[in-house]
Amino acid sequence: MNGVWWRWTLRTRLLTIGLLGLALALALGSIGLYAALRVEGLRRVDRAAEASAHEVAELISAGRLPQTIPVTGVEIIQVLDSSGRVLSASANADRLTSILRPDELADARRGPVTASGSRLGITSRLRVHATDVGSGADRATVVVAEPVDDLVGDSDVLRLVLLIGYPVLLLALGLVAWRVIGAALRPVEALRAAADNISGSGREDRLPVPPSDDEIHALAVTLNSMLDRLDGAREREAQFVADAAHELRSPLASLRMQVDVARRLGEDAELLDELDLEIDRMSALVEDLLELARTEAGAVSDEAVVADVRDVLEEVVARSVPGVDVEVDRGPAAVVAARPEELARVFGNVVANAARYSPVVRISVSRRGEAVVVHVDDAGPGIAPADRERAFERFTRFDEARDRESGGTGLGLALVRATVRARGGDVRLADSPLGGLRVEVELPPARPSPVSQRARRADPPSDAPTGSSSRASPRGPGPRR
Repeated sequence: MNGVWWRWTLRTRLLTIGLLGLALALALGSIGLYAALRVEGLRRVDRAAEASAHEVAELISAGRLPQTIPVTGVEIIQVLDSSGRVLSASANADRLTSILRPDELADARRGPVTASGSRLGITSRLRVHATDVGSGADRATVVVAEPVDDLVGDSDVLRLVLLIGYPVLLLALGLVAWRVIGAALRPVEALRAAADNISGSGREDRLPVPPSDDEIHALAVTLNSMLDRLDGAREREAQFVADAAHELRSPLASLRMQVDVARRLGEDAELLDELDLEIDRMSALVEDLLELARTEAGAVSDEAVVADVRDVLEEVVARSVPGVDVEVDRGPAAVVAARPEELARVFGNVVANAARYSPVVRISVSRRGEAVVVHVDDAGPGIAPADRERAFERFTRFDEARDRESGGTGLGLALVRATVRARGGDVRLADSPLGGLRVEVELPPARPSPVSQRARRADPPSDAPTGSSSRASPRGPGPRR
């Protein structure tokens, strides 16, 4: 039950708790009301019977007992002698037969009893009181009876009304409570929806603060304050990375110049080649850090941009790693909302990663609704499903097959995801039909403007046709995972 309970929404749980408490309160209140009204009705009958018995007792004591005792309403009165014979009675009572049998009469002397009205020829049950007057042989007993079926019937009607009205009232109150709880939780849902849509790209992403001066208002203010602190920390981190990467450019350029000078002077060529390789790696790391810092800091232009995915893929294929077949499926143009240089960096990283671990790379372009989806499949060792999300973290490495000797900096996928998400898309990893890893890049669509169309027609055509299997010329260290 606990598992089911915690799977319910907060609104449902609050309503359930409220209705259970209300149902218990109404049930106890209804039972108490029914019992109180029934008891009070019997007490009223008893008080009236006692008053009538007292009046008749005074008549007996005064020796003025009439043969026909006057009564009001439906009361029935008999006066019995010590032998149980009827001495006097009201007009509606039997003058020969006592209302009560001897055993019932003995009980009635101790307190009110309920007897059948059949001796008087009536169908109603009777509430009977017996009061003794005098003692010994002169003792008389005043018996006062009153039909109670009407009282019991009224109680039964009340019970029926409560049984029918109780669920109806509970249902009506439940509907009202559902609306009231929903209205009370609406600011919470607004906070949740706003938090779900926060992209982390800037200080404009904040939670709505409700106008009410309550706990939800305080929660929204506190969360916005936390977001401000997180933004400040992220900006300081990005600034530090950018500053550090920028400052590293100068010593790297100096090192490269010294290596070139040493090579011209005929120094150890093998050592210089190793130094040159390390400088290339360091330069690539610095450039990736700079680009990642710019992207995560939100340095993406908001102006309308368009690019044809297939045009960019042709350029990437033309620069692919030598000795690797990179296949691009045929199909129509796929225009997305991104800059060509951004797409070149994204697909360059993805294709270079795939080519590093697989002799064949297959690229397919499709549509998912209006979005453009690019699948890059390889036949390499892949990445375990449990590690795929961690692959987008900085400097993540999983095994020896993906070490620094393969040329990667550990920033490639982090840079890819940051760039794509900055444009409203996403990147996911999955199993490839080729047996390796599939990288799925989803990008938002865009219609190319007339200006961008004319600019693209003015560009020289690419040498690598779409749908070809390409072996590109050698190039330097490419983008890295």
